[in-house]
Formats: sequence, C-alpha cells, structure tokens
Amino acid sequence: MEFTAKTIAELLNGEVEGNPNTAVNDVSKIEEGKPGTLCFLANPKYEKYLYTTEASVVIINKSLELQGEVKSTLIRVADAYESFAALLEIYDSFKPLKTGIENPCFVASTATLGNDVYVGAFAYISDKVKLGENVKIYPQVYVGENVTIGDNTIIFPGTKIYHNCNIGANCIIHAGAVIGADGFGFAPQSEDNNYKKIPQIGNVVIEDNVEIGANTCIDRSTMGSTIIRKGVKLDNLIQIGHNVEVGENTVIAGLSGIAGSSKIGRDCMIGGHVAIAGHLTIANGIKLGGKSGVNSSLKKENEVMIGAPVQNYADFMKCYVVFRKLPELKSKLDKLEKDVASIHP
Repeated sequence: MEFTAKTIAELLNGEVEGNPNTAVNDVSKIEEGKPGTLCFLANPKYEKYLYTTEASVVIINKSLELQGEVKSTLIRVADAYESFAALLEIYDSFKPLKTGIENPCFVASTATLGNDVYVGAFAYISDKVKLGENVKIYPQVYVGENVTIGDNTIIFPGTKIYHNCNIGANCIIHAGAVIGADGFGFAPQSEDNNYKKIPQIGNVVIEDNVEIGANTCIDRSTMGSTIIRKGVKLDNLIQIGHNVEVGENTVIAGLSGIAGSSKIGRDCMIGGHVAIAGHLTIANGIKLGGKSGVNSSLKKENEVMIGAPVQNYADFMKCYVVFRKLPELKSKLDKLEKDVASIHP
C-alpha cells in the first residue's frame, strides 16, 4: 500500500516541506532509512540522522530548526512521536480482520458469542463464556467458565484466562499471558512447619483499554478481585499478585513484580525490574526507576524515586556521588591510618 507525503500530512494535520507527491510504501528507523520508506524524528539524540537518512519522507516536530540540508521530504506536525503512532494505527486498521470459528476448536453450547467474533484453531471456550462484538481469540487460547470479554478485545495465542474473570472492551492480551491463576496464599502450620494452601476464590477484573504483555501473570484474589483499572499498560514478564489494584493509566515495564494486596495509584510509571512488597500503597503519579525496591508505602504524589530501598531521586543522586568515591575514600583512609600509626606507634 502506497501513500504520498500530501496524503500523510492531511491525515496528521501536518505541513509538507518538499515534494508533496513523494510516495512511501514502508516504514523504517531514521538511522536505517531507505528510499520509499517513512520515518520520524522525535528524540533530539537522533537529529544527526535527519541529514544523512535515505528515507523518502520524515515526520518532524514543527518546532525543529534545521541545522543542515535534508534530502527527504519533511512533514511538520505538533508532536512527531504521537503523529507517527497515530499513523501506524491507521495503517494497522487496513489489515483484514479475522472472523469465524476455525476447526478444530471447542466452543461450549452455553457460551454467547457476539457478532464478527473470531475463534482460532485449538482454542477452548468454556461454559457460560460471554464474548462481545468483534472479539478475536487466537489459536490455543483457553477461556474458563463464566469469563466475560468485552467488545473489540484481542487475545493472542496461548493465553489462559481462568474461570470467573472479567476482561473489558478494547483490551489486548499478548501471547502466553495467564489471567486468574491462584494467588500465592499459604498458611504455615505450627505443628509440622508445613504450608496449607488457602483457597483463592476471587477473580481478576481487567477494565477497558488495557494492554497486557506476553507471559505476564495476574493472580486471582483470595476474596474479591485483583483489579487492573482502565488504560493500564503492562509490559512482558510482569507478576501481579493476588488482591493487587493497579490504578488508571499506570504503565509498568518488564520483569517487575507487585506482591499481594498492594494498591498502585493512577498515572504511575514503574520501570523495569521493580519489586513492590505486599500490602503497600503507592500514591498517584509516582515514578519508580528501574530495579527499585519498595518496602514501605509511598504517600506523596508525583514523586520521582529510585533505589533499593527506594528513595527520592534527588537524594539518591547525592548519595551516588559518594558511592562512586568510596574506593578513593577507602584509599585515603588507609593512608591516613598508616600515617597516624607512624606518628604514634
């Protein structure tokens, strides 16, 4: 499929600099741009590639002042990153949509399927499942009893959704995710130091417009619900414990883990490999740097924090200056001890 710079600019409400009839039929990174491709520049670190790229069309910010000659046709927009994302979404919408029931698969007679549903081969749809309009269930997905999945939600291959869980509309759940497995609940037994399993009789509720990465696991609650609020974006390989609540529009990067019963506020940004202990509260708008360890509640909204144990980012950086100098300080201390010893043997 081919688009001209003029057509793209109209879609993005942008302005063309150069030949409006320049055509593209693919996308590329700006540093790897090839003729016939479209790319974008949003990060100033990559501006040097704007003057060398072979890409035919480049989307840039209106505010960017050129520092040299550019061979590509430019499209100036208010926000290059957002515009490029919107363009990819438009392009993706042109893909043919799968519909129908492939064989072999199993769909229980008590299941309810909306219009234009797709169920891929070897999928299993259990009793009393409700699939909304335009739901896409890819091959080898398991959907347990009494699960509800809202309109336009996509479940990619190999995902497992346990019984009684509720998935909202316009969600995307990537391959291998597990929704609603038992929470990690065991009671220690004093007489033999063994552990007795505590039944996990709750469920998982995922609200609208949530995206869940590949191989992420969200445990069902002991009682009540583990809740992922609307607009949340979870990366791959994340563990969400039982009875956790993740607030609206929070984003969490890969390899992070949240222990049971912690409450994460809305609009938080949690970096990769972050560990949050159980029964904590994280205030709205908190930003946690990668590999942070949180072992107490964070109650001040919109703070930027990092470290293990976590602390205010500015305080951490002051400490880091000292950390880096520890070998030097140790050498000075050793020398001082020797000097003192030679004076006072």
